[in-house]
Amino acid sequence: MALPLYLAMTAAELFCASELPPYCGYMAYHFSPYSTGLSNFPPALPEGSVLILNDRTPAHGHDPDLIAQQLSRCVEEHSACGILLDFQRPGCSETSKIAQAIVHHAPCPVAVSPDYSQQLSCPVFLPPPPLNCLLRDYIAPWQDRELWLEAALDRRQITLTAQGCSISTDASEPTTAYPFTDPLLHCHYRIETTQDQAHFLLQRTSDDLNNLLQEAESLGITKAIGLYQELSPFSNTLT
Repeated sequence: MALPLYLAMTAAELFCASELPPYCGYMAYHFSPYSTGLSNFPPALPEGSVLILNDRTPAHGHDPDLIAQQLSRCVEEHSACGILLDFQRPGCSETSKIAQAIVHHAPCPVAVSPDYSQQLSCPVFLPPPPLNCLLRDYIAPWQDRELWLEAALDRRQITLTAQGCSISTDASEPTTAYPFTDPLLHCHYRIETTQDQAHFLLQRTSDDLNNLLQEAESLGITKAIGLYQELSPFSNTLT
C-alpha cells in the first residue's frame, strides 16, 4: 500500500473544497484563550482524518486531562485515525504535560514533534528532511520509533566562500530553471558562481517529493502530512 499523504486543511478549506483529497488532516485545534481546554473545533470531518493540535497559542494554565478528553471525544465523533501534536515552542513544561496526557488517553495513534516526543511512547512527527541530507541519515536518530513525515516543496541555498560554507532557506520564487537533479537527495538544483563565491540552489519539486515519499515508505515511515494549500495542485501525482 502506498504511503498515505494527509493534506492539512483549515475549516474554511474543508468547507470550500469542491473535492476533498483522499486523506485529510484538520488544521487545527488550539489552546483556548478563554478556557483551560481547546478551541477551534470543526463542525464535521471526513472519516479517517488526522486531527492536528498546535501551540500557536501558547499553553498557559490549560488542563491536560480536559484537553485529552476533548480530543478523544473528537476522535470518536469524527472516526479519526490519528492525532498530530505539532508543537513548535520548545521547552514548555505545560505543553509537555499536555502531550503526555493525550498520548496516554487517546484511542488512536498520536504523533508528537521531536522536542516533546523523547520521553513518550508514540510516533514522532519529523519536519521535512533538509535538501542537503539523505532521508536515511535524517531519520537514523529515530530508527526505533514509528515516524510520520512532514511533506513540503522546499528550497535551500548553499553558499561556498573562502571562509567556508553557509546554508540558508531560499524563500524567493524561482525565476530560472533548476537543470540538474540529485536522485539520492530527491531535489533539483542549479549552480551560480561569482569571482569569490559559488551558490548551489536546491529545490524539491512535486516529482522529487513523490520520489522522496516512495523512499520514505520503503524505510518504514507510516504517514506523510503536508499543507493542502501547498500540495493540492499536485495531489493527483503524489503518493
